[in-house]
Amino acid sequence: MKGNKGRRAQRIVFAAGTGSLALLVLVGWGTLYSSAQSISFSRNASTTPEKIEKGEERPVDPNVTHIKTPVPMKAIYMSQCAAGTPSFREDLTKLIDTTELNSIIIDIRDYTGKIAFPTDNPALAGMTSGACGAKDMKEFVKTLHAKKIYVIGRITVFQNPYYTSLHPEQAVQRKSGGVWKDYKGLSFVDVGAKPYWDNVVELAKESYAIGFDELNFDYIRFPSDGPMSEAHYSWDNGKSKSEMLEEFYKYLHEKLEPLGVVTSADLFGMVTTNTDDLNIGQVLERALPYFDYIAPMVYPSHYPKGFHGYANVNANAYNIVHFAMGEAVRRTTSTTSKVDGLTHKPIMKTVEVPGVNGAATTTRQEFSGLYEKPAYPASKMRPWIQSFDYPVTYTPAMVAEQIKAAKDVGLDSYYVWDPANKYRSLRAVLSSE
Repeated sequence: MKGNKGRRAQRIVFAAGTGSLALLVLVGWGTLYSSAQSISFSRNASTTPEKIEKGEERPVDPNVTHIKTPVPMKAIYMSQCAAGTPSFREDLTKLIDTTELNSIIIDIRDYTGKIAFPTDNPALAGMTSGACGAKDMKEFVKTLHAKKIYVIGRITVFQNPYYTSLHPEQAVQRKSGGVWKDYKGLSFVDVGAKPYWDNVVELAKESYAIGFDELNFDYIRFPSDGPMSEAHYSWDNGKSKSEMLEEFYKYLHEKLEPLGVVTSADLFGMVTTNTDDLNIGQVLERALPYFDYIAPMVYPSHYPKGFHGYANVNANAYNIVHFAMGEAVRRTTSTTSKVDGLTHKPIMKTVEVPGVNGAATTTRQEFSGLYEKPAYPASKMRPWIQSFDYPVTYTPAMVAEQIKAAKDVGLDSYYVWDPANKYRSLRAVLSSE
């Protein structure tokens, strides 16, 4: 597991009320199927992917099938290294097979920028990890499918040190010269670098083609943890961070939706309660139209002291998740928003204008401050919950409180994160049910 623990440590600066707070965030990193849900099916097994860069068409294996998305979704995470380790495979597969869990999220591309399985796709040449991953990933997915386990592939997107080493011109730049790096020495692809968007699409297609049922996109954001005053975005074309990200979401959706790929997006937990972009470009309403599911990382430990009035956020695991996901549901199902977006329309209001010098009163249309937006079902939300120790021991009771909080706002689905892949507290919760 070397190199995995703590890879999602982030620092973000976000607007809160009239001021700004610096938030140090360490994003640490069921119910049985009905017969209709548990069957394998090849909804798009015969769909030919679009032509790749060299104009060739990738052959599609007619034997690859996909499992229908379970409702509710109850998933745990597996790192690249764990996927290549027999003992971890057996342990986590057994955990799912013997509890109400029904899904697993496996790293396809992690924080290194390397891919977890070999591929002969020329667009991904040389990107396979030599340290972690599973050479038999396709067979492993088949094994999971045989147990009716839904398999999600997690793709780290814009944090990609390997790609930027090959294409430094597409990286976030340092104003003083060279490639910008965060405090961990990791570099990011500039969100506006559209040549990289096709690389993400090709990896997604390749992953779906070997059997992953759903693709989960993480680090779909601008950097946050580093010398931010030195960061320069040379591909932004004068657009805001949130605009650039929404354009990427839209592009990804347009390329993958015709193939029938189920998609989900990991967003910072604060997106459910903030309407600004957290200085990383993420705004909940701008992501909603382009993914089948949104997964806010509402780990209680990553909220600042005083959030929603709680001096000790870790002592209020239930309340934090309940408030955060309650807001997520409200904003998701609403038909209006304070947030602009490509799919939003400004709502106008009629204002009376008094006449001058005896003239009659007239009216004019003014922007109301709200936008009309599509309403989405609450089930589009899947919270990431915490089953790892930071900065205190997260007990089985604290994990159970998070699950209950989500359920109490109408959400039965969840993802569980433990970067060590141990799930000590989650196991205790599941064994007691």
